[in-house]
Amino acid sequence: MTKAEEFQELRPLLFSIAYRLLGSVSEAEDAVQETWLRDQATSTRPGSAKAFLSTVVTRISIDVLRSARVRREEYAGPWLPEPLLTDPYEDPERSAELADSLSMAALLLLERLTPLERAVFVLREVFAFGFPEIASAVGRSEAACHQLATRARRHMDAGRVRFEADRKKREELAERFFDAFRDGDVDGLAELLAADVHMVGDSGGKAPQFKPVVFGAENVLGALATFAPLVIRSGGMVEPHPVNGQPGAVFRDRNGQVLSTWALDVLDGQIQTIRTVNNPDKLGHVGPVADAWEAFREANLAHRATD
Repeated sequence: MTKAEEFQELRPLLFSIAYRLLGSVSEAEDAVQETWLRDQATSTRPGSAKAFLSTVVTRISIDVLRSARVRREEYAGPWLPEPLLTDPYEDPERSAELADSLSMAALLLLERLTPLERAVFVLREVFAFGFPEIASAVGRSEAACHQLATRARRHMDAGRVRFEADRKKREELAERFFDAFRDGDVDGLAELLAADVHMVGDSGGKAPQFKPVVFGAENVLGALATFAPLVIRSGGMVEPHPVNGQPGAVFRDRNGQVLSTWALDVLDGQIQTIRTVNNPDKLGHVGPVADAWEAFREANLAHRATD
């Protein structure tokens, strides 16, 4: 197998590592591309391409993450990861770990860790790397990596969000939710919301948004009841699709361009959290991005015309 063939075979794994470290599709793709360039510049062939390339992409991602943390502290409003519709890496033996680690809730928990803790946790708990490989990847001793893993696991366990165990039930509830949204069925929406549900929106100050965070079933229901007619009467479309391994949808304008993505956390037969990514800078990989401000203006005009 040639070096290029080895790299292409491992690309899905490298992207998946980088995405979980960075929470950004674009930055993960850049990290993988830089890994390829460094691989090409290496004259000797490593004994294990997987170990070598994983080390390179991890170190690049750690460097990017350190600078990204400063930018995220200055971010306008709540910061959410860039939505990922499909994870390119599959491992049937670790499908549950991969899905859970991809969720918005898990990625937000990872944000609380230091870059080294995050790297060690992802490599160990998500991808089951051995500690010798992890130590090489992060440039620390095995003993130090054991400590980092223990500390990271403790932080993650303390804030871990639980999901409905039955994936089919999650999907069925999400289908009912988005059907009720499209139909403007307020009562149908109300029965699906947990009492302490909250809705978080990431616009980065670059897209229209009602409120960055809405708490409680009554307030969330009010926001949904206001927003639904604007979407539907303006010809907008709600396209159910998993987002970060959880039930969700892609919202499009009447021309099919992307307005936002929604991801739902479901537990005990109710929706606990709705996370919407509206920032156009985070949606380009999903498809052509709509002018949300223009779509919002047209939606308001259409809504008034029907009143």
